Amino acid sequence: MNQPGYLQYFGAVDKILAEIKATQGTRIEEAAQRICDAVAADNIVHIFGAGHSNLLAEEVFFRAGTLAPINHVVDISIAGNVAVTKSAFLERLEGIGPVLYNHLRPRPGDLFIIISNAGRNAAPVELASEAKKHGHFVIALTSVIYSKSQPSRHSSGKLLLDHADLVLDNCGRVGDVCVPIPGMTHEVGPTSTIAGAYILHAMMTQAVFNLKEAGIDPPVFISGNFDGGMEYNERLLNKYWSRIRNW
Repeated sequence: MNQPGYLQYFGAVDKILAEIKATQGTRIEEAAQRICDAVAADNIVHIFGAGHSNLLAEEVFFRAGTLAPINHVVDISIAGNVAVTKSAFLERLEGIGPVLYNHLRPRPGDLFIIISNAGRNAAPVELASEAKKHGHFVIALTSVIYSKSQPSRHSSGKLLLDHADLVLDNCGRVGDVCVPIPGMTHEVGPTSTIAGAYILHAMMTQAVFNLKEAGIDPPVFISGNFDGGMEYNERLLNKYWSRIRNW
């Protein structure tokens, strides 16, 4: 007897998370050290994703248990929050990368994390290219197998991973699905959000450990639902207010 669909999904996700744990540890450690170095030098980590990848960028921004000097790079027209079908086409238009970068006005030493599961659309490709061109360390979070299965939609022919100094593989499958359905051509069960959050929080957690081991008090938000939590967080916001998204 076949397993219920939800258990098949649980099993498929468990396998992906196990694969991440088995294959991405060294890369997560390197990424964490890069974040630690940036924060220790009073720099900012800029994180960007278009469409559903924007959910992951927001996942580690202004959240209890995460670092404060994280800037969520968001453009509402390509974030997938509104006019979602239009957003899916706008992120493919070339020219957005330099606009996003120049609007940010990053400082030398700022670090970029750019998220795209397929890694082929113009927005993530161009922002990674622009950041790298200006000397920033670029971390890509993507599905390597999915990215390499499809041609770039950018005229350069380059993918996000081609512009990254360090690639974190979410170990997802082509199409971002994992469960076949009898009688259906297409599978279901996206995994990139779960896998991406797993990687990002592991990386940020390790970065905090590294900061503490270096003798630096890690600038970490606490829950605003604790008594005194927002007052504590306000001190961190005052420090980084002009360099992280506050609108």
